[in-house]
Amino acid sequence: MNTIDNLRTYILPSLTWRGWGVGLFLLLLVSCQNGHLATPSASGRPYEVLVVMDKDAWDAPEGRALFDVLDTDIPGLPQPERSFHISQVAPKDMNRTLSIFRNIIEVDIDPTVYTTTRMKFVRNVYARDQVILRIRSNSKEAFAEYVAEHGQDIIDFFTKMEINRLCKDLSRKYSKLTYDLAQEIFGCELRAPEELKNYKRGKDFFWTTNNTPTGQVCMMMYAYPYEGPETFNKRYILHKRDSVLRINMPGSDPDMYMQTDTAFTDVRPIVVHHKYAMEARGLWYMRNDAMGGPFVAHFRVDTENNRVVVVEGFVFAPEKMKRGLMRRMEGALYMLLLPEEQASEIETSLEEETDTSTDDSHK
Repeated sequence: MNTIDNLRTYILPSLTWRGWGVGLFLLLLVSCQNGHLATPSASGRPYEVLVVMDKDAWDAPEGRALFDVLDTDIPGLPQPERSFHISQVAPKDMNRTLSIFRNIIEVDIDPTVYTTTRMKFVRNVYARDQVILRIRSNSKEAFAEYVAEHGQDIIDFFTKMEINRLCKDLSRKYSKLTYDLAQEIFGCELRAPEELKNYKRGKDFFWTTNNTPTGQVCMMMYAYPYEGPETFNKRYILHKRDSVLRINMPGSDPDMYMQTDTAFTDVRPIVVHHKYAMEARGLWYMRNDAMGGPFVAHFRVDTENNRVVVVEGFVFAPEKMKRGLMRRMEGALYMLLLPEEQASEIETSLEEETDTSTDDSHK
């Protein structure tokens, strides 16, 4: 019998009204120790940001500079869709409900305290899985300039934090079909969203999908020989992608097949599990057919087997906005583990505060 059961069995029945307060205290104490009254989980929707800033400042140039950063479009989508849902509240109006928001930006502009503008973040202050980005500055003008200059860092920070949250969820609940295919064909681990329950298999290739009439999401995985760092560039990897898709993703007629819209696709280097990789993000279309949509892919070098392993998520949803669908697919790409590889969080370039009670921005 555990401690809680002991309390219920032996203490609660013997309580008098006079001893109720002491008994309740003991019960609450043990409950805390057993995690029943732990810090609450963070609230809010994914990619929702709460800015803590005075209303006058929020409406002024310094606030508009921060709003313009958060209000930018997500790259690689066929129509404009904003990066974040944005809310604002004055510091004096913060309460217990708002304090457990998942993503918070705290702004403090005070020339008597700070001599420069700095940006740091802290985790889990008021809730689990919460991040608070603190931007401190010595002037309104310096704040606006700093935010505009570091806008991409702010966007990347909250995006990475949300992907880390999604990866944590996927580690517990994922598509067994996709996982088994990745293991059997490539000897890799891949935890993808559990709704991917239909599949097609080819040589060094598979495709899984939720196969729904609306909001269709898909994931592909394929591999090809690694021919050296000189081939790890946009032209080469997109050529390989199109070659694989032409064979494995045909349309209803022989002259229909899936291709990359290279004019609207960007390729950039990234780091996944502490290793160099390439990310391709853009649009796909079905050649000689009226189908298309966004995709994002990771090209990873498997040095043990001298091959490039590619995992890709794409969406076909002409009837709806695609931000949420694509971000879910993108997060799953980070769940690919090559042979002998260990999972790790996506790292951010921002500095994390280790002592939340002090600040060195004024030093």
